[in-house]
Amino acid sequence: MNINKLLQQTAFDLKDKPAVIIEGNKISFSVVRDNAFKVANCLVDLEVNSQDKIAIFLPNGMEAVFSFLGSFSLGLVVIPLDYMLTEAEIIGFINHSEAKILIAQPKKGIDLEKVKNNCPNLKDVITCGEKIKELKFWDDVVNKSSSEFLEREIDEKSLSSIFYTSGSTGHPKGVMLTYAHLDNPPQAINYFLDVSSNDVFLCGGVPFSHVGGLDYILLMVYFGTTLVLMPRFQPFEFLKSIQSHKVTIFCIVPAMYVAVLSLKEYDKFDLSSLRFAVVFGAPASPVLLKRFHKAYPNARISNGWGMTETAAPNTLLSPESEIIQSIGKFSPEMEAKIVNEQGDCLKANQNGELWVKGKAVMKGYYKEKSLTEEVLTQDRWLKTGDIAYFDEQGLFYIVGRKKEMIKVAGEVVFCAEVEEKIARHPKVKEAAVIGVVDNLRGEVPKAFVVVDENERVGEAELKEFLKKFLAHFKIPRYFEFVKCLPRNRTGKVDKNKLV
Repeated sequence: MNINKLLQQTAFDLKDKPAVIIEGNKISFSVVRDNAFKVANCLVDLEVNSQDKIAIFLPNGMEAVFSFLGSFSLGLVVIPLDYMLTEAEIIGFINHSEAKILIAQPKKGIDLEKVKNNCPNLKDVITCGEKIKELKFWDDVVNKSSSEFLEREIDEKSLSSIFYTSGSTGHPKGVMLTYAHLDNPPQAINYFLDVSSNDVFLCGGVPFSHVGGLDYILLMVYFGTTLVLMPRFQPFEFLKSIQSHKVTIFCIVPAMYVAVLSLKEYDKFDLSSLRFAVVFGAPASPVLLKRFHKAYPNARISNGWGMTETAAPNTLLSPESEIIQSIGKFSPEMEAKIVNEQGDCLKANQNGELWVKGKAVMKGYYKEKSLTEEVLTQDRWLKTGDIAYFDEQGLFYIVGRKKEMIKVAGEVVFCAEVEEKIARHPKVKEAAVIGVVDNLRGEVPKAFVVVDENERVGEAELKEFLKKFLAHFKIPRYFEFVKCLPRNRTGKVDKNKLV
């Protein structure tokens, strides 16, 4: 993807159309283009060259949009840093990636001068919103730069970004994506949803430091869609934004559906503009999605799948399908198969590990040759770590993560299956299941349960309820009732914090 040419063309065709709507403010495509090119020209003035690495530590906002687009316009390698990272993590990622420039918004607990002093490769830090002595200030160096278009040829095979991800377990890994990879999200979403410049997307707080957040920026430039940007997710404001701005498509994680459906009057909003409500990021309860569809039947509910390592998304359930628990089929650019522990292909309705192959698969993990070789075969099949199966129609289903299998006296239990069954109880808001040590059976399931407000339910009642859906060894041995579940920045449950 050549961002600078796309941005120039889109701004020419849709000059005054809102590219981004944030907190009531409408920012046109021409303003986005001018400010993105100001960032690019500022970086050129700082002697940044093609394939130099630029770290971005910003919350979702216009400076982040301009910084991503400006950096991509020069063919640089963007290092997106989650705005919830600690100072030590920021220093670690900058040093590991060898970033040359850091664009950051000051934050309590983060000493940006200390960051600069502890990162030998870091030449300059540009701060937004607050001026810090000894560091460069956005208003002084970016706003005063030229907004002239910079003609740059971008090598599609060159690196575009390094996304640091550890999922819910393991040490952070730098996923290397090229400029060719940036084409996958808009092309895949268009294949499944038929996107046009008339669409209005809502980013409800998914950070741009996550590939799912970056997708919104890419869609905006690629198709000329309008992006309604919420700096953080708030259920009431989320529904209000759909109603106010006539949003046509949103993509959120299951936890956000839970939050929306917990509102007392979630079904009172006018969401008639909504074409698609998409769920990504984790297995979603069909019961949950059907509740939303019942309130807003005009919106098609689509379940999808993708990873940072596959420049997500890669699948989406067809709008014509009613099998809401399926993640659908893969896009034409991707191959997929289900294999056993020996790597042999399995037939329909057999559980195994999902392997994928195609142009969306990452280049590898940065500076992690052995780790890359663990997950990428010699013929470029990616071992996803997801346990899945496909049916006779070729539809795929995610059963759970390979690392989230519990072996109870030799029997395999998938946490996602147990969680989904617990969530069917009418008084339960959501649940998370982990494996805990048991002297007799090796491991047993333990459930952390969040009950709906003003409701009461006990362990005995839940166990009796689950007997209708689960074999006895799958029913949690222990239940712990909690007010909420710990989450990471993308809304997934952080099971490392559950014990």
